[in-house]
Amino acid sequence: MKAKLFRVKNNIISLIRRGEAFLISHRYVSGITVIELVLILVIIIALLLIFKNQLTNLINTIFEKITSESSRI
Repeated sequence: MKAKLFRVKNNIISLIRRGEAFLISHRYVSGITVIELVLILVIIIALLLIFKNQLTNLINTIFEKITSESSRI
């Protein structure tokens, strides 16, 4: 009887440890994902600020072409 209780106790402890390990690893992976997303957003914003004038000129040119071509329709 004591052997069965000992095995059950060990199984429960093992399951708890596995669950803790899973939660810890899941939090770690989620943290890396958030950091990566923040870094990607920072890079995108920096590129937008660097090329702001070129992007504005490109968008204006595209809209001018759209309006000029739409008058033919």
